[in-house]
Amino acid sequence: MASVPLFSLCLPHGKLSPLSFSYRISDNLRSASASVGFSSIKKNRGFRVSVCRAAAVVFRDLDADDFRHPLDKQNTLLLRAIPGLNELGKALLGSMTEQIMLLENIGTSVLVSKNQLTELHQLMTEAAEILNLEAPDLYVRQSPVPNAYTLAISGKKPFVVVHTSLVELLTRKELQAVLAHELGHLKCDHGVWLTFANILTLGAYTVPGLGRLIAQSLEEQLFRWLRAAELTCDRAALLVAQDPKVVISVLMKLAGGSPSIADQLNVDAFLEQARSYDRASSSPVGWYIRNAQTRQLSHPLPVLRAREIDEWSRSQEYRTLLKRAIQMNAVQNV
Repeated sequence: MASVPLFSLCLPHGKLSPLSFSYRISDNLRSASASVGFSSIKKNRGFRVSVCRAAAVVFRDLDADDFRHPLDKQNTLLLRAIPGLNELGKALLGSMTEQIMLLENIGTSVLVSKNQLTELHQLMTEAAEILNLEAPDLYVRQSPVPNAYTLAISGKKPFVVVHTSLVELLTRKELQAVLAHELGHLKCDHGVWLTFANILTLGAYTVPGLGRLIAQSLEEQLFRWLRAAELTCDRAALLVAQDPKVVISVLMKLAGGSPSIADQLNVDAFLEQARSYDRASSSPVGWYIRNAQTRQLSHPLPVLRAREIDEWSRSQEYRTLLKRAIQMNAVQNV
């Protein structure tokens, strides 16, 4: 059966294969994810999350293109230019596949609500309000792999799944930033292209002759788009956290964090590591190695994501968004 992707926040994955995305749909059906991560924690033995105070700035009129990364815009246009991609994707993604994915995910997780894990529910509600988006359902799933992913099924309310190990790894603010990253995929309608392109790629590999050539071409375009989409969703995380160090801390912890050493991690040192990577890859040979290193990844390298979000947090574009939101909030309060 064809694989159908989710959006997840994890580390970079390699070439498209049964292990290339964080799939959790049985041995025969797997779902691709687009992921995100966040910052420091106390060493928890239980599953406890305190409510994070809502950010001061709410983006009441926020549009996806207000924060979409330029590479996301560019690569989305390239995907749309592929003849018949939309129609073929819809044909491949049948209702049976959707139903299996839906039941597999909600049947093995805990649904968050006002009466169940209420503090997590509030984190999601606040993040959605800040991004001017209807909050999806939220599930918590037992897993030793820190991850979060989003599933959007046509005609049904989308939902986000967060793994328990991620809750243990992150602070409250970081966890809310992860939820915001996942909301960014929904805000930008990433689900359509992630799902369709992934199914087409996997399906084309099974076609003899030209099928493999088509799949390889689609795979390269898909991975380029996936990496760009992650940069956009990191921006959504910053819009909710409104502190770049929170988002960068998530990326740092996903790269090499654990609950026992979380309080020893240093965001500034990780940013300097990112700058040293840029310097090391600035030569012609370094550029070639860097390109080869990232070409087959579904996610950008953590250090590159950290550098990107640090730069955007200091950009005029981000400051303008904040200023406009503050002005609108002031008018609304009056």
